[in-house]
Amino acid sequence: MTRTATAILGDETEAHDAVQEALISVWRELPTLREPERFDAWAGRILVNAWRHALKRRSRSRVREITLSPEPADGPGLGLRGGGGLPVENGRAESLGENDALKRAFERLDGEQRALLVLHHLEERPLAEIAAVLGIPTGTAKSRLFAARRALQRALEREWR
Repeated sequence: MTRTATAILGDETEAHDAVQEALISVWRELPTLREPERFDAWAGRILVNAWRHALKRRSRSRVREITLSPEPADGPGLGLRGGGGLPVENGRAESLGENDALKRAFERLDGEQRALLVLHHLEERPLAEIAAVLGIPTGTAKSRLFAARRALQRALEREWR
């Protein structure tokens, strides 16, 4: 849950808060669960509501947290930390630039597009499960995933210009 929330929200602190909020809701609402075999999708739906709430809070007041960390052994600025950052391949500076561009492009997407991409590509969940988590038909999930990929591609193209 934390990995998914961090990837979607892009901020570890917000992700931890969203997961905590979701787990409290899961605990409180557990007696209302009618189909225990669908617990994962049910809990995932609660997490989706928690990160949507976090995104709404973010739009009202935007405070950026800056994490100070010691420089890595191989020089300044070669490691990405926090916020669901992507790993740097072989410590190459050009990889850092590519990762920064991808991170900025991903941040341009709306919450649902991020969720679709994270659930499918990072969490490797099948479309039917993603649809259940998001509360939409499978065909809709498939078309929205396609649209999210296209939106990410367009955002990347803008970053590379």
